[in-house]
Amino acid sequence: MVTTNLGRTDRVLRFLLAFWWLGPWAPSYSYPAINVILFVLGWIALAESIIGFCWLQHLLGIRTKE
Repeated sequence: MVTTNLGRTDRVLRFLLAFWWLGPWAPSYSYPAINVILFVLGWIALAESIIGFCWLQHLLGIRTKE
């Protein structure tokens, strides 16, 4: 079982960012690779906001949970 390391504000901001990157308001660039990267990052941000765990913050020892 993974313990959460994201606080409420961090989770909400990640959800809103994912909502923007995965929705029709997502920026579109002329290089398809950048669009794919933003799409993948959007799904990662959405998953992290739902789960409440960020592996990168865990590796760096950052904990934003109250």
